[in-house]
Amino acid sequence: MADAKVIPFDDDRSRGGAVQRPPRRRAAGSRRKGDPVVVREVQPLPGRAFPQDDVPVTREEQSPQQPQPPQQPQGVGGLERRIAGGLAFLRRRLTGDYEIDDFGYDQELTDQVLMSMIRPLYEKYFRVEVKGIENIPSEGGALIVSNHSGTLPLDGLMMQVAVHDNHPAGRHLRLLAADLVFMLPVVNELARKAGHTLACAEDAERLLERGELVGVMPEGFKGIGKPFSERYKLQRFGRGGFVSTALRQGTPIIPCSIVGAEEIYPMIGNAKTLARLLGFPYFPITPTFPWLGPLGAVPLPTKWTIQFGEPIPTDGYPPEAAEDPMLMFNLTDQVREQIQHTLYKLLVQRRSVFF
Repeated sequence: MADAKVIPFDDDRSRGGAVQRPPRRRAAGSRRKGDPVVVREVQPLPGRAFPQDDVPVTREEQSPQQPQPPQQPQGVGGLERRIAGGLAFLRRRLTGDYEIDDFGYDQELTDQVLMSMIRPLYEKYFRVEVKGIENIPSEGGALIVSNHSGTLPLDGLMMQVAVHDNHPAGRHLRLLAADLVFMLPVVNELARKAGHTLACAEDAERLLERGELVGVMPEGFKGIGKPFSERYKLQRFGRGGFVSTALRQGTPIIPCSIVGAEEIYPMIGNAKTLARLLGFPYFPITPTFPWLGPLGAVPLPTKWTIQFGEPIPTDGYPPEAAEDPMLMFNLTDQVREQIQHTLYKLLVQRRSVFF
């Protein structure tokens, strides 16, 4: 609606002084027979002037606005919704009114609690930058293959948050983890609740068949436990079992390169004797651990970049291709070379380890 100029109701100004009001000698509506009918100019009522689009309107000339009802302070409504949502979540937890799949995955707990605990580390501490998220399909199964590093497997968790928070469909990543993860108390339960499962072909095929995003890090402990001097040098990718799984299901393979995880715990030594006693594949020695005790377990605040590469399709191969060792070797080498090349490219573009 165009802004209206309010003209003050005044006899002289409203008529421009051109028309004079005749003297009112008779009562309104009375006239003598034979008197000419006097037709007076119709004047606009107060506050009902026609709008004039070409006349600017100042703040003082605008008509007074109607009184608005008092509004709640900003943030009150959001706080009430969060409290109500939290109470509803607790009620469902206490009554058992929630769902988990046959792998133990609890999506509600993951979204409401576990991801919320990891997200500050992802956003504020490591300040993860994500590239190539459009290469992940909006629906259907896909196998994301990534490098592995960092002494502790924080890179898998960061990749899980990166996919969920940046993908337009908000997809969830189901990671394949090593046996050790499911042998540790508490960690075992949390891993199952977060959607992780054992790194075996059977579980991976079941997830892909259901149209899930599956993440795998073929380097395993060889990658996560390598010394700092070999940072960003990919280790052997196993026997190519992930390629065979993708071929059987006809799902694309998406290479993923992670830069920044290598420096969070610079591993300068490995106490192998202590590792054997504890049943660990390695026992890391870093510049801060174990010298500073629990404080040495705090990771360095490096700047991370996660880039998802172009998918490598597998649906064009025949069913028996999964049993072809030469084809699996070639595809495995292709995925590995693409990840390694992207790592070098991101390292050249990086300004600093921490910025």
